[in-house]
Amino acid sequence: MHRSHSSSKRFGSTTASTIKPRHTRCALSLLMLSIHAAYAAPLPDNGAAAAPMDLDAAAVVQVHSSTPTASSGAPSQGSLDARSAQSQVSNDFVRDYISPIADFSQVIQMTPSLFSYSPNGVGLGDTSTNFRGFSDGNYNVTFDGIPFQDTNSVSHHSWVFFPSGFLGGAVVDRSPGSAAVVGVASFNGSVNLLSRTLETQARNTVSATASTWNTQMYNYEHETGQFGENGNQNLLFNVQDMKSDGYQTFNDQKRGAASFKYQNAINSDTTLTAFGSYLNLKNNTPSIKGPTRAQVAQYGNDYLLSADPTQANYYGYNFYNITTDFEYVGLTTNLGHGWKLDDKLYTYRYWNKQNYDGTKVPASAANTTANQTGVDKLNSYRTSGNLLRLSDELALGTLRTGLWSDYARSYRYQYPSNPLNWLDNAVPNFSEHYQTTTLQPFAEFEFAVTPDLKITPGVKYAHYKQAFDHLADNGGAVGPLNGAPDLRNTVQYHDVLPSLDAHYMVAPNWSLYGQYGTGDLIPPTSIYDVKNAAVAAQPKPQFSKTYQVGTVWKSARYTLDVDVFHTKLDGAYSSSLDTFGNAIYYLNGSEVNKGIEAESNVIVGGGFSVYLNGSYGSAKYDSGKWVAGAPKDTETLGLSYKHQSWDVGLFAKRVGTTFSDNGATHEAFAIAPVTVANLFANYAFNTPFSFTKKVKLQLGANNLFNRQNITSILKAGSATSSSAAPSPLDQIQMLPERSVSATISADF
Repeated sequence: MHRSHSSSKRFGSTTASTIKPRHTRCALSLLMLSIHAAYAAPLPDNGAAAAPMDLDAAAVVQVHSSTPTASSGAPSQGSLDARSAQSQVSNDFVRDYISPIADFSQVIQMTPSLFSYSPNGVGLGDTSTNFRGFSDGNYNVTFDGIPFQDTNSVSHHSWVFFPSGFLGGAVVDRSPGSAAVVGVASFNGSVNLLSRTLETQARNTVSATASTWNTQMYNYEHETGQFGENGNQNLLFNVQDMKSDGYQTFNDQKRGAASFKYQNAINSDTTLTAFGSYLNLKNNTPSIKGPTRAQVAQYGNDYLLSADPTQANYYGYNFYNITTDFEYVGLTTNLGHGWKLDDKLYTYRYWNKQNYDGTKVPASAANTTANQTGVDKLNSYRTSGNLLRLSDELALGTLRTGLWSDYARSYRYQYPSNPLNWLDNAVPNFSEHYQTTTLQPFAEFEFAVTPDLKITPGVKYAHYKQAFDHLADNGGAVGPLNGAPDLRNTVQYHDVLPSLDAHYMVAPNWSLYGQYGTGDLIPPTSIYDVKNAAVAAQPKPQFSKTYQVGTVWKSARYTLDVDVFHTKLDGAYSSSLDTFGNAIYYLNGSEVNKGIEAESNVIVGGGFSVYLNGSYGSAKYDSGKWVAGAPKDTETLGLSYKHQSWDVGLFAKRVGTTFSDNGATHEAFAIAPVTVANLFANYAFNTPFSFTKKVKLQLGANNLFNRQNITSILKAGSATSSSAAPSPLDQIQMLPERSVSATISADF
């Protein structure tokens, strides 16, 4: 029997649409004040600005000083060496101001122009991040420089890759990047996740977390410290077990995960790094990710699944079993004569077995077409590749070149099935094998015009090949009258992507940059999931052009980075049929995304720091209508306190008005501004017992002010549904209630 849900699983009559957030627009004003103040406090001669992030080597460089600086205390900040709009999220922010249960979406969501929502609670669902007004799939996500994504479309699953315990920070690049930035969606930017930094001293850490909705997580971590001859080796590994009822009714989650990182400084010129992770997730999440307005009004804001087996949304008919792993071996070495090599050989796997019911329950367990109301679904792939980077220091500047090569084998199917016994139909909705090959050679040269001025032109060639093997199905790629066991076709895409940027050091603590970058995004494989794969004309990749300028300033009390950007990109695909009934896909107009972003950290004194960021702009189709999910403005305000054993942080993110579409109707639904505040307080007891080195207590509250706004309209309930005429059948997503957590950890 399924366990009964906690008392928070109420079935009241609260109506989501009546809940409004408070309007908080003070962040940008405060940020402008900090810009003015920064020029009054120059960096002292012996002060340390944040060392640049070496993304190629996936190294997190931290500032150590006896006197706190704005750079060392910033949760997120730009780099003086950055050639584009970047934000570096610190390891301290991940360790102190994020729930141990969280996934990687929480690591980056407080940075400028990014935000995400977790309807089932932080770390308890597949959470997508909005990036400069664009949804997941329009930007890269990498881990230690290695791109990863689904093979059928460029999507990323935060709940099964890299929980916060695996991460040591992130670098968010809000641009297509230079030619040396690789990935299948260098379209709008890159989220570059970083592995944990290894430590010099040995420790064993055990921790336990208890949170709202019967959420529990247990974690063990072992850090060897430096060992081996001359202390040239190091190993960190951790394991975790998490389970939760989740905020939404019967949306249970159970996650087990483990990771390790090993480094060996073979000699003064060569370092070997190995990383591996494994994660398994089992849950009762349905395919429909939100309730209707009518269900919320009748049962409460947390309603999603039911305990009634006569209903299609019965939790026993809706579940996932997902397994992932991610491994790489990296080698960095000084080849001599100015040449350096950074090479990573990697593989990762995604295996997603999902079962879900449709709109009704079968009349019986008989395996008839009428009773096959559910879907038995698999989405799986194994990806392997190599990322080679070479650089050479020359009299005129620095040459950077390399090759990213990636090969993926995928298998996907969907079978009509009877959810009473999960007996499948003999013929699937679709079933396909396909292979995806990606090659991206690149080269750029950083001309040292002067010691302070660097100009870097570059070019990247992007080649994609997809070889499909569509198996016989019930009317999709291979129709039932075709008579063939399968159908094979191959498509290829080619793009040349140039870039140009300039970087100027005005002073040791002040830099300027300007950038022109291009990106591309190939079509999803679903384009060929039509009868006999009959696509009359191969669609072209989407293409983007970005122009931006920015500045970064650092001092003992302030950090500041500001950028202005303009991106023009091709819109999504539309389709029509030619005279022979074959599909023709074409790009649907264009979009323009433009605006200004700023970020600052200010040391107030007495252990207090204030972090602020904000963005203001627009993301619109060429018709003048807003892109769905794109806000006009975002603001973040954070207040942190560090003193002796205390470490306290309050961070609030406000997202301005956004819109959801109703089919081809843009701006059909207006989503009111949303503000989410998180509070974390940490206290460390040093050597409280003879057998421990340190005990740390963390208390946290996500969604501190218990806002329960509607965050999006997943699907309109009728063709004419809108904010002016909402339908009870509109499917919505909402913020979860406040969750409170307590974590205790002990170092031995």
